[in-house]
Amino acid sequence: MYEVLLFAGTAEGRKIAEYMEEQGIRALVFVATEYGESLISSGPSLQVEWGRLSEAGMEEKMEASPGALVIDATHPYAAEVTENIRTACRKTGRKYIRVLRKSQVSEECEAVFVESPSEAADYLSGQEGRILLTTGSKELKAFTAIPGYRERVYARVLSLPQVVAECSELGFQGKHLICMQGPFSKEMNCALIRQTGARFLVTKDTGAAGGFLEKEEAAKSCGCRLVIIGRPMQEEGISLEECLELLGSRPASGQSDALAAAVREPGTEHMAVIRNTAAAEPEAEIALVGIGMGGAAGATMTVEAREYCEGAELLIGAKRMVQAVARPGQEIFEEYRAEETAAIIRNHSGCRRIAVLLSGDVGFYSGAKKLLALLPESARLIPGIGSLVYFCAKLKTAWEDVTITSNHGRHSNLVGLCNRNRKVFSLMGKGEDIRSLCRKFRDYGMNGLTVHVGENLSYPEERITTGNPGDFLDFTGDSLSVILVENPEPELLVTHGIPDEAFLRDKVPMTKEEVREISVSKLQLTKDSVVYDVGAGSGSVSVEMARQSLEGQVFAVEKNPVAVELLYANRRRFRADNLTVVEGLAPEALVELPAPTHAFIGGSSGNLKEILELLLSKNPNIRVVINAITLETLSESLEALKALGFAGEDIASVSVAKSRTAGRYHMMMGQNPVYVIAAVGTGGGGHEA
Repeated sequence: MYEVLLFAGTAEGRKIAEYMEEQGIRALVFVATEYGESLISSGPSLQVEWGRLSEAGMEEKMEASPGALVIDATHPYAAEVTENIRTACRKTGRKYIRVLRKSQVSEECEAVFVESPSEAADYLSGQEGRILLTTGSKELKAFTAIPGYRERVYARVLSLPQVVAECSELGFQGKHLICMQGPFSKEMNCALIRQTGARFLVTKDTGAAGGFLEKEEAAKSCGCRLVIIGRPMQEEGISLEECLELLGSRPASGQSDALAAAVREPGTEHMAVIRNTAAAEPEAEIALVGIGMGGAAGATMTVEAREYCEGAELLIGAKRMVQAVARPGQEIFEEYRAEETAAIIRNHSGCRRIAVLLSGDVGFYSGAKKLLALLPESARLIPGIGSLVYFCAKLKTAWEDVTITSNHGRHSNLVGLCNRNRKVFSLMGKGEDIRSLCRKFRDYGMNGLTVHVGENLSYPEERITTGNPGDFLDFTGDSLSVILVENPEPELLVTHGIPDEAFLRDKVPMTKEEVREISVSKLQLTKDSVVYDVGAGSGSVSVEMARQSLEGQVFAVEKNPVAVELLYANRRRFRADNLTVVEGLAPEALVELPAPTHAFIGGSSGNLKEILELLLSKNPNIRVVINAITLETLSESLEALKALGFAGEDIASVSVAKSRTAGRYHMMMGQNPVYVIAAVGTGGGGHEA
């Protein structure tokens, strides 16, 4: 025997059914169509039946479940069905609850209000212009009374074979029959209004679940007149939230006191809500869901992700993700920013299941990390198929040996990574990013690379292009693309120590190899360091640092124009794309640069203390290394470091002798000793007057 007989067929009905199944309430659910049945899953305590019931058939079902509470969650326009349910309840003595949607017609809505589809057709017959119908297939016949309706009227209906056949019989065919499944955003409605050239949009006051506000906003945005078919009958009832609260007052086992009282209580058809003030509000289920690529109607979603999203009441995500996943009756928000998403969730505390949609996988350059910090600890992650996995599968190549990065919304040293690794994958942001990257490959002489570009992965317009860098110099593909670069001969050396002879130097002074390597080691660089090279000369130290901090940035500051040209030449020679040449005199040339983590000072032109002061103002904890050849420079360096509060001084006197061949002998030739001084800022304190 069932505790509840639920007449569904709406989003509210589906939510009530899901809630009763979760609560273990024995219920029999009725829907009119097989499609409606597919939206509600049967369970241990929930049985779903489909088919249109007459009033007599309803009585029979009610008699079979003595004492069951009847909940009417049918569509607000299903007036005949509602009247039959009420009549059957009166005859069988069943308690009746009507669940109603709230009207969402705003006070500012400039629309034509009519009472019925036939009245809407009469009004439109006296108007000129095309018409977009969004009232569903059942009401189409009334609009065939409009003169020239085959040319004037565009009908948007569900994409079901039976519906298409019925519409075709009425004369709605070809481009005048739009078969789509909602929910529809404002942007989608706007697109259809513009595509059809509609001057009138006909709708019912379907409330939030029926997408009325999105239609109203679209019509206003496009200058299209709304024709609203008002609610056919004035009803009393309770909201979805009140109904769930009523059902939630049920104890852990057995029939709830609220349900029992409702069944025993005689009286009118409408029952006031019974509030359970002691019951705690159930915590919403929140998940960050990786939906895969998003195309092909969510074909790359995992089963877990699909099932979770199908059962969600609220979907939040970027427009293309929501459109790929949303089902009829679900509330949607097109939002991808973390703070705004968290605010939407807080403002929907009544939702029992919320899905935040993320492209690809939740752990692959997604917004999950930032979102998790703003959501309850109970929020969970549902993984998805990332673009790397999908793209490599399309290319029939493994991804276990791929170096992964992203150039979407951030800067990545793709030239350096591709120079060092056999395979590099990256998300790409702007449309010109691929053109710019391949031009760099050409300029750095990296013409032996193989470049694979993927666009619109999993969508019908998916395109994968393979070639060498020269094939992409005029690339005009999609702005959101991915790239896989293969290098058959990567540079495998990972230690610093480039021979002096490898650099172009002309007559510009250069820090010698052994001193250079000790100095770079004393800097203690990380992979993402931001480094200044002050007095960069030919750029030997700059190049070494750029190659050590592949994910960082090096700024080579030099005042000598001849040396500046050598800096550019050595940058190209060693493919140091993360090296930026700054022509000018320090400290003035440093002012506009981003804050450094490290600085190497090979030449200061007498401005050492001023340079150090500026470095501390940008980063009080900066680590510096200074090279000094003369005792005067050594003394000046130590005084400045002490006066400015640096700590941890490490001073090394480096004397190097290099072999030189003299006939069959090797003679050691001494070089000038160099003092290598390392120190670190102490967070802004300790300056002496």
